[in-house]
Amino acid sequence: MQGYNAIVVFTENADKILMCKRRRNPYKGLYNFVGGKIEPNEDGLDAAYRELEEETSITKNDIILSHLMDFTYHLGNCYLEVYVGKLNKSITVSGDENDLYWSTLNHNFFDAAQYAGEGNIGHIMMHVEMYRKELLK
Repeated sequence: MQGYNAIVVFTENADKILMCKRRRNPYKGLYNFVGGKIEPNEDGLDAAYRELEEETSITKNDIILSHLMDFTYHLGNCYLEVYVGKLNKSITVSGDENDLYWSTLNHNFFDAAQYAGEGNIGHIMMHVEMYRKELLK
């Protein structure tokens, strides 16, 4: 079963989240969290930090990630691990895989015409709000 991760990154003020506009399929042209594949025998948290640095230049020194939830897609033979963190300082993100931008929080993240994941981004953001105090201390 192939593993993937999605990482919800908040600014140091927790007023915006890092999103990307996907340049390739799946979900080409839609907005998504940053993330990627978990390599065979790789620890999920290690994979999240690796993908975050590869895609955004954010390092372990810039953020502490918390494991929020997992999704298992039995028919698709894959799973998704979701991590959340808040930057400990202002940082300039850079990457060449997708177009990165800081999004405000007042969007309909369930809008499947704009956001990847068939509503999962909205679902994830609802859970982030439920546990905001614990996740963004």
